[in-house]
Amino acid sequence: MPVRRLLLIEDDFDIAELLLTYFAKPDYDVMHADTGQEGIDLARTRFPNLILLDVMLPDMDGYDVCRQLRQTALTKFIPTIFLTQRDERTAKVRGLQLGADDYVTKPFDIEELKLRIEGSIRRATTDSLYEQRTGLPTGQLASEEVKRHESRGADLLRLSLQNFQAYQDVYSFMAAQEVLYHTGKLIQQTLISLGTPNDFVGVVEDDFLVATYGDAQKLEQAIQEQFTAQVQAFYSYADAEAGGITAHAGQSNEQFVPLMSLQTIAATS
Repeated sequence: MPVRRLLLIEDDFDIAELLLTYFAKPDYDVMHADTGQEGIDLARTRFPNLILLDVMLPDMDGYDVCRQLRQTALTKFIPTIFLTQRDERTAKVRGLQLGADDYVTKPFDIEELKLRIEGSIRRATTDSLYEQRTGLPTGQLASEEVKRHESRGADLLRLSLQNFQAYQDVYSFMAAQEVLYHTGKLIQQTLISLGTPNDFVGVVEDDFLVATYGDAQKLEQAIQEQFTAQVQAFYSYADAEAGGITAHAGQSNEQFVPLMSLQTIAATS
C-alpha cells in the first residue's frame, strides 16, 4: 500500500500529539504545522495526499488557509478535512463552499476520523482525480486543467520516463513506485523555484503534464538536469557505474538498457 502523506495544521498541542502518535504507522507520513502560514508552506513543498485543517489558528483562520490553497494550482486539488469546535451549520457551509471535502467537529472519535481520511483519499483516487502513486491530479481532471491553462496562454510540456518499464522489471514494482513519486515531487519543487504560483502538473498515462506561465525552456532543462543528477540513487552501485541494467538476463532477448531519463515527448508554446 502506498504511503499516505497527511498534513496536520493544528495549534492545539494535545490534539496534535494525539494525531501524530495515532498515525505513526508505516503506511502514513504525517507532517505538522501549528500556524496557518507554516501549513501553507508545507502544502506547497511537501504535497500531502490530504490536509487536516483546524479552523482556529493563531495567525489566520482555517478558512483563509483553505482559500489560499485553493487559489494555487499546485495545491488546489488536495483533499481537505476541517477540524473545529464549532458545530454551527453556517460554519460547515462556509468550509464546504471553499472546497473542503469534509468537516469534523471536536471532540472527535479518532477511528471515525481515520475512516473519513481514508474515504476522502479513496474517493479522490477511485474517481480518477488523483494518481495514487504520486498524489498528482490525473485522468479527466488533469486533462481539463491542462486545457484551461493552455487557453490562458500557458506553455505545455509532456515529460515521459524513458526505460521505466525495464527498470520495474528488474528492480520490482515497489521500487518503480518510488521513482514515480520522486519524479512528481522533483517536478513540483522545480515549479516552485522556477515557475509561477499558477503553474500546474498532473499525470496522464504515466506521463507528467506541465503547464507553466514562466520560462518553459528553462524549466524543462532544470527538471531534466535534476532528474539525471539524482536517478543513479535508484540503482545499485554496479548498475549506476555501468550506466544501465541488463534486461531479460540469460534469455534470447537479453539487452542492455541505459539508466532512466526524463524526456519531453511533446511541447507547445
